[in-house]
Amino acid sequence: MTTSAAERLAANMNFGVFSRATDLKKRLWFLLGALIVCRIGTYIPVPGIDPHILAEIYAKQQGGVLGVFNMFTGGALSRMSIFALAVMPYISSSIIIQILTVAVPHLATLKKEGAAGYRKINQYTRYGTVVLAAFQGYGIAVGLQGMSGAHGSAVIDPGAFFLFTTTITLAGGTLFLMWLGEQITARGIGNGISMIIFTGIIANLPNAIGRTLELGRTGVISTPFIFLIIIIVLGLIAFIVFMERAQRRIVVQYPKRQQGNKMFGGEATHMPLKLNTSGVIPPIFASSILLFPLTIASFHANGGTGILATLSSYLAHGQPLYIACYVALIVFFSFFYTSIVFNPAEKADDLKKGGGFIAGIRPGQQTAEYLDYVLTRLTAVGALYIALVCAMPELFVAKYSVPFQLGGTGLMIVVNVTIDFVTQVQSHLFAHQYEGLIKKAKLKGRLK
Repeated sequence: MTTSAAERLAANMNFGVFSRATDLKKRLWFLLGALIVCRIGTYIPVPGIDPHILAEIYAKQQGGVLGVFNMFTGGALSRMSIFALAVMPYISSSIIIQILTVAVPHLATLKKEGAAGYRKINQYTRYGTVVLAAFQGYGIAVGLQGMSGAHGSAVIDPGAFFLFTTTITLAGGTLFLMWLGEQITARGIGNGISMIIFTGIIANLPNAIGRTLELGRTGVISTPFIFLIIIIVLGLIAFIVFMERAQRRIVVQYPKRQQGNKMFGGEATHMPLKLNTSGVIPPIFASSILLFPLTIASFHANGGTGILATLSSYLAHGQPLYIACYVALIVFFSFFYTSIVFNPAEKADDLKKGGGFIAGIRPGQQTAEYLDYVLTRLTAVGALYIALVCAMPELFVAKYSVPFQLGGTGLMIVVNVTIDFVTQVQSHLFAHQYEGLIKKAKLKGRLK
């Protein structure tokens, strides 16, 4: 059989499995419906705001921090919709709770209790989201009242009622997205929060490409430079895919043991350690930490001077201080999140209980130290890779006004979420195929 014929046969088998995988199809339909709801919500405006004046004000500041934040909200901020805060308060709350799990003994104990403890921690995260969303919604509402364009104020009827309704609307939109993200994780495919951010970036991608081509048409950037941007973007995608699939495989051996008249064990397996264990969490967390205070500062500093205006200028998108803080936060969260998801001491203890060992390393404490040594080196390389991918394109974005969706952060989120989505779809297909084989084997056994 030729290679092409074998590929066609495998594709036909996968299509056949997919056509029978009713659970997977239900999950995909639910995911599609949930993401459509997210996109519809980004077009429902907050009451009491003049959209024309708001568009005029945003056009003046879209090259700064507001443009970055607008990328994560899928255009909801530029339209000041009910989803203008997106899931950023939830991400900020998650950061705070995860840091507290290391510092607060009660939360550390909950983390060790398994599923019940994680449910309690998630509940605390939701409470924190409510508080942060209300605080940030109020800050944006106050900032909107102080914004004005050439034809008047952005708020039609400023006052206490506007502050109250805007705060409730923005906080409610975030809580709805948080709930929808949890539903996507449970009943759809992939991580719900990541899928919501992914959808927002992809939805604005055609507009970003159009703006880039418009810059070339007007002569702001040359045609050869546009081709250079395309080559850089494709190269970044290939580099991200390569680095995300890179892993260090540690050989774990199990000794032979006899049970009755049979001999078990004696085989060797691999413990895969990814180069980037933390995934897209570091750039998302770093962006969340930088964007929220800067967004509020940008609203309050609109057209003015003072501390907030100075802060907005020094930490503007593409400025050296912004890039330095961004890189430092990425490195910090790379190590921090890796330490949360992978505990060398617990992994070494599990290996010891299962009878496994690493060749040349004594079980127990030495195994934990060895795993920590390997993981630290991998995380250092992974952190540098993330910082390089996310920070270097910022210089092009700041200097040549290339849309943010073509930057490193957006590309990394899109590629990572796509890889995770494809992997989970394949896992569901393989599981369904495996279940079908078991049923056939049982049926043949009964017929015999």
